[in-house]
Amino acid sequence: MKLRVLGVLSLLSVLMVIIVSNAILTSASRELTQELQINRVAALNRFAQVAYDAALDGDSTQLQREMDTYSGLYEEGVLIRLQRGTLRSGGVSEDRADVREAIARANLNLSDTTLAPLQPFGTGSEVISRSFGSASQVLGEAVLEVNLDAARHKLRERWLVVGLAASALGAVLLLGAARVTRWVLRPVHRLNSAVTELEATGRTSHLPEDGPPELRELSRSFSTMARAVSESIDSQRQLIADTSHQLRNPVGALRLRIDLLQLELETGREHAAAAGVLAELERVEEILDGVLKLAAAEHRAFEDSARGALGPASGQDKALIDPFPVLQEEVERAEPAAQRAGASIVLERPPDPAVQLACNSAELAQMVGELLNNAIKYAPGATISVAVRKGTGTATIEVSDHGPGLSADERAAATTRFWRSSRHREVRGNGLGMTIVDKLAGANGGRLLLAERSPHGLMARIEFPHPLVPPQGHPHD
Repeated sequence: MKLRVLGVLSLLSVLMVIIVSNAILTSASRELTQELQINRVAALNRFAQVAYDAALDGDSTQLQREMDTYSGLYEEGVLIRLQRGTLRSGGVSEDRADVREAIARANLNLSDTTLAPLQPFGTGSEVISRSFGSASQVLGEAVLEVNLDAARHKLRERWLVVGLAASALGAVLLLGAARVTRWVLRPVHRLNSAVTELEATGRTSHLPEDGPPELRELSRSFSTMARAVSESIDSQRQLIADTSHQLRNPVGALRLRIDLLQLELETGREHAAAAGVLAELERVEEILDGVLKLAAAEHRAFEDSARGALGPASGQDKALIDPFPVLQEEVERAEPAAQRAGASIVLERPPDPAVQLACNSAELAQMVGELLNNAIKYAPGATISVAVRKGTGTATIEVSDHGPGLSADERAAATTRFWRSSRHREVRGNGLGMTIVDKLAGANGGRLLLAERSPHGLMARIEFPHPLVPPQGHPHD
């Protein structure tokens, strides 16, 4: 947009300079032509008067002397044809076509004393002519050769001055166009950045009100709208978190009452009905826990996006950690559940030297825990592998299993809130685990990638860019 606006303003500036310069140069050419024409017509009239006197008294000595003096002074030829003969000075001759034409026109009593407009470049001269005599008789013709070289030189000097002035004016106008373009587009660029920031983070900083009045008004309107959008997003996020938190108390009280009710029930059928109610209540508690975790993860992702839009890139202000101890702890925590499901967890040895990640250790533990829980629930009896891998410019936390896995379409939808595969409807879950991992990975500068494990199974990878290698790495035992 800047190039388009600057291009239009520059084109207008150049056109204005060309138009003004052309007007000035045309005026200068007209002025010099008129000045030269007035001087030479006066000289021609003088020669015509002297020639008329010479024609009457028959003595052309004075006329020839004045003609020679003039030609020596101005380097211009003079030709005067009398009835008794032709007088010449300065080398002008009737052999020239323009001279013959001028004599012929003057013989018809037609004066030709108009010069064509001067041009700065060119060569040659022009001739002007007139007749002299009485009202009823033409006694002769006077032809004056006009040398245009001096006038052309003067016109070229004016062209040079105008050209320099036009260049300076053009430079000033182009500089002004650049400044005007920046002045006009600065609010537009700020508005574009604010829109991008609002899209990424849900909020934006206050826009300064500068530039043209229309853009100032637009900045004010956008700031008001952005503030309303940010408040609405914060209110919705807080509502979800507060609602989930507040529901835990009545759900906990309801669970207690159901436990007490089971103690009072007598028949097995009544106990089974109470157990079904309790199972549904546990499902509600699991959903509430997942919503609370997701709200916290989205809040963290939102904070990281806001820092990325306003300052340094995500991850640069986090403490460096070695991810392997976090993986060890989560594997130990998940092993009892894996044994109950008939699965086994294998923690591979870390790379040597060990990598360090700019990641929050508690959030990394939550991500790995969610991936392990998913593998245990949806791949019972499978072998689950956990590893830290170092690539070119990346470090990856990998959790994979040899279970049934997910199709390509299912992997694409797996990070959607409350999404669950149709094959897993009978397995307890809330469909929020992968969403939480995806949000927390983004909040820590990484990304969650789901792929198929050969020959079957699911491979979940949390990929972090630019792993940092400590100066002295020690392998883990």
